[in-house]
Amino acid sequence: MIWKHIRLFLELIRFSHTVFALPFALLAAAMAWLGPEAPPWRWRDLAGIVLCMVFARSTAMAFNRLADRRWDALNPRTRMRHLPAGLLTPAAVALFTAASAVGFLASTLLFLPNRWPAYLAVPVLAFVCAYSLTKRYTALSHFWLGAALMLAPVATWIAIRGELAWPPVVLGCAVLLWVAGFDIIYACQDEQVDRQCGLHSLPAKLGAARALRVAAVCHLGTVAALLLLPQTYASLGGIYVAAVVAVAALLAYEHYLVRPDDLARVNTAFFHVNAVISLGLLAAGTLDLLW
Repeated sequence: MIWKHIRLFLELIRFSHTVFALPFALLAAAMAWLGPEAPPWRWRDLAGIVLCMVFARSTAMAFNRLADRRWDALNPRTRMRHLPAGLLTPAAVALFTAASAVGFLASTLLFLPNRWPAYLAVPVLAFVCAYSLTKRYTALSHFWLGAALMLAPVATWIAIRGELAWPPVVLGCAVLLWVAGFDIIYACQDEQVDRQCGLHSLPAKLGAARALRVAAVCHLGTVAALLLLPQTYASLGGIYVAAVVAVAALLAYEHYLVRPDDLARVNTAFFHVNAVISLGLLAAGTLDLLW
């Protein structure tokens, strides 16, 4: 019985989607540890990064499911999610959300004597959870989600070095535009439902065709930011640049898969392509730094 509930909660928060943000946090960590004037590597810091990422994302996703359960029940695509389908109760998900938040706050203590993660923990958690409410008010909610994931490399750098610098900010901008772009693509599935429910998204506001063009511009910006990164962090070289070229090709393929009148392959574009992008950049960037 306990394993069944664990499986339900992992499904609730789409745990497999951790591969989107965690690799960028780990790439920022590699840059912080392997760059000039690097602090000593500690197991505690690595454990803190992984635990903070997992707990922060779990909190935000569980809160999202709570906040959106009314809308999920009205959407044919989402009505079989755990809360609308009655597989989990709101009270159980609220308890899971609170436990994940406590886990995130406790995990920031692993970075001591650096106190910045603990100081910033509550504002960061509030920001990532607030995304769930933005769709009620603005069609730019996709960019809020991007900004929430942008915090992964930025916060990781602060946690390791205790300061802010340009390399994680530039990497974070790439993440922001990348996430906003693929979230716009994903939202095209709900264009009509969002209009009917009075929810805001770029597909609902502009139509799928124009929204997909905005997503394409976002992904062009992603490639530009990734190419700019070596200008702010000189340790990255040819292996990393080759990986960025591959990312550009994968993003082009992602847009090839999705058409305004054919959204059947959105899930392939959303998960598989983007998982390869994030994991591939982590592998290539780390290899380049070690090389």
